[in-house]
Amino acid sequence: MRAPRFLRRLRREPRIALALGSGGARGLAHILVLEALDELGVKPIRIAGASIGAVIGAAYAAGMSGKEIRAFAIDALRARGGFVRRLVSLQFGVVREQFRQIITFRAPPPQFDALRIAHEFLPRTMPDKFEQLEIPLQVVATDYWARKEIVLDSGPLRPALAASMAIPGLARPVALGGRVLIDGGATNPLPFDLLRGHADIVIAVDITRSFDSDRGTIPDPMECLFMISHIMAHTIVNEKLKSSAPDILLRPKVQAFKALEFLRVAAILRAAEPIKTEAKQKLKALIEG
Repeated sequence: MRAPRFLRRLRREPRIALALGSGGARGLAHILVLEALDELGVKPIRIAGASIGAVIGAAYAAGMSGKEIRAFAIDALRARGGFVRRLVSLQFGVVREQFRQIITFRAPPPQFDALRIAHEFLPRTMPDKFEQLEIPLQVVATDYWARKEIVLDSGPLRPALAASMAIPGLARPVALGGRVLIDGGATNPLPFDLLRGHADIVIAVDITRSFDSDRGTIPDPMECLFMISHIMAHTIVNEKLKSSAPDILLRPKVQAFKALEFLRVAAILRAAEPIKTEAKQKLKALIEG
C-alpha cells in the first residue's frame, strides 16, 4: 500500500489520530494497538472513543503507556480479584433491596451506577477534566431523549466516561449537562469520522463483531440483550464504512469473548496479540510509502 500523494509531500512526521470502538470486554484488545504505537514511537494527536474505547482512550490520553494500561487492567480485573469484590460492594445494598422486590414482582432487575463504577475502577491518576489530558479526547455518548449522538470533549471527565459506557440493561443512564446519556455505542460505536480534518492518518480499532456461539441455542434474556446491542453496533459500523473509511482499519480477533468477560483479561490479550504486528506493518507502510 502506497501512502497518499499528499503524505509523500509532507516534510514533517504525519499526524496520527486514533478511534477506539465499543464492545465491552473485547475492548481490552485496544491495549495491543496502544503498545504498537508506543513501540513505533508514535503519539496520536487526538483520540476519539465510545464506551470501553473511551475509557482506554482516556487512560492513554492521560499519559499512561500501553504497557501501563495492560498492567493496570490485569491487576484490577484479575490478579487481585478485586473487580468482582468491589463491584459487588458498590451494589450490595441496591441488589439486596431490589431482589426483595423482584421476588414480589414489583421491580426490574438491578442496574449498576456507571458513575460510581467510573470513580471506583478508573486509575487514580486520571485527571478530573478533559482539559488536563495530555492528548485531546472526544468521548461519544447517546442523548436518550433526543435520540442522537453527543460528543463530549470538555469539562468533567469521569461523568463523560460513565455516560459513554452506560450500557442499557446493565447501567443506569447518566445525567450530565441537562441531558440523559447512555452508551455511546448506540449511535457511533467506532467514531473515526470525528477525527477527519484533524490528522493525516486516522486509525480505527473495530471490535463490534458478535461473539462466536453454538448456532441453534436459545440465549437467556440478558445474553440476548447484549447480542442485539452487538448486532446493531456492527451494522452501524459497516454502514459507515460504505461511505467513508479510516486510513487504517484494525479488527482484533476477539469475537469469541462476550461483553462482560472482563475476568478473562489474559485470554483476551493473548487472542489480540497479532493485531500489534498488523498495526505496525500497516502504519509503517502508509508512512514510508
